[in-house]
Amino acid sequence: MDFQHRPGGKTGSGGVASASESNRDRRERLRQLALETIDINKDPYFMKNHLGSYECKLCLTLHNNEGSYLAHTQGKKHQTNLARRAAKEAKEAPAQPAPEKVKVEVKKFVKIGRPGYKVTKQRDPETGQQSLLFQIDYPEIAESIMPRHRFMSAYEQRIEPPDRRWQYLLMAAEPYETIAFKVPSREIDKAEGKFWTHWNRETKQFFLQFHFKMEKPPAPPNLPPGPPTVKRPPIKPV
Repeated sequence: MDFQHRPGGKTGSGGVASASESNRDRRERLRQLALETIDINKDPYFMKNHLGSYECKLCLTLHNNEGSYLAHTQGKKHQTNLARRAAKEAKEAPAQPAPEKVKVEVKKFVKIGRPGYKVTKQRDPETGQQSLLFQIDYPEIAESIMPRHRFMSAYEQRIEPPDRRWQYLLMAAEPYETIAFKVPSREIDKAEGKFWTHWNRETKQFFLQFHFKMEKPPAPPNLPPGPPTVKRPPIKPV
């Protein structure tokens, strides 16, 4: 039979392969690939029966050789059954206890009262910019503790009725109680030299200074132009 002059065939070839031949070639390629990448001895569903053939315990199918079984494992039926089995085992598995979180030991200190402090109001003689200088004394501060500070809006605190005209500066250092200063709710100048802190380990004193930004003067109101003035002619001498 002449295979060279079939439609779609090339000279010197065996003609166009049929659908069954293409399927056979595809299964052979899958079998060779599976043999190279899969260790069949570790498959829990692979079993060799007393007749010398191979069975898939998951899909209940018979196979003549290992390659046929491996090609079956790459098919849609086996993959679907694997997904169903995994979902069933996950549903029936008992709930595993959550892993224990690493507990961080929180240092507890006995509060010894409020620290001493001094607040100084200042004004730059050149620019007129206002500033506040805080000096907090911590003579009994705990070892390896650094004083901390932060600004709090009036809506974060629960001690006084919130007032948007004010904000609070908090100072904390163990074992002293946290203290707060009520300052105007104006924008803080964070430019270099306008906001700084210093902790003196020898005298156990904490310093903090910040400047308020200069407030812009209000723009003059736009008034409507007045009526034009009437100029009188100069009076000539008689």
